[in-house]
Amino acid sequence: MAGCAHDPNPVPADDTRYRRALITVLLINAGMFAVEGTAGLLGSSVALQADALDFLGDAATYAISLAVLGLALKWRAQAALLKGATMAIFGIWVIAAAGYYTFTGETPSAPLMSGIGLAALVANLTSAFVLFRFRAGDSNRRSVWLCTRNDAISNVAVIVAGAAVFATNTGWPDALVGVAMGCLALHSAYQIMVQARSELSTVSAGAA
Repeated sequence: MAGCAHDPNPVPADDTRYRRALITVLLINAGMFAVEGTAGLLGSSVALQADALDFLGDAATYAISLAVLGLALKWRAQAALLKGATMAIFGIWVIAAAGYYTFTGETPSAPLMSGIGLAALVANLTSAFVLFRFRAGDSNRRSVWLCTRNDAISNVAVIVAGAAVFATNTGWPDALVGVAMGCLALHSAYQIMVQARSELSTVSAGAA
């Protein structure tokens, strides 16, 4: 992971195209948070609620990335640490929420899960297309790409879970997908934080 911080052909930090890309995906994610969050609450789906919170977290990630764009590696790495910690908290919350819904035995709305999941997938594939050319670079830039990639994976899982809930008439598929999404967030948070710490160590060594 640390090698990603030394990309031989990095996109300039102040690249106007990257800034425009971040603004575009920020607006997409903020909008989908509102849509999917409302649907998740109405449909009693932990997978939809988890994905909605992921949209919110991604919107915050893009906003932070915009704020540190063009700053020194030290500040970008510290921002990546913050985003990694946020992703970890999200992962833990989702796993806990999945346990709660399983305990209560509430069955989510399968059609709503699949329908909203499909809309979210389109939004995230659009975001991934916009950001694909900027996926390499330091930990801050990599965190942006990982968030977007995770969202697309999660959306496919939500659609499959909706079909499974419909077929079984139970909430287990929804809970299992929620746990998987939480674990994916924890894994990505670990990747980001390891690279960010490596970058900070490099900066400290250079200063010394």
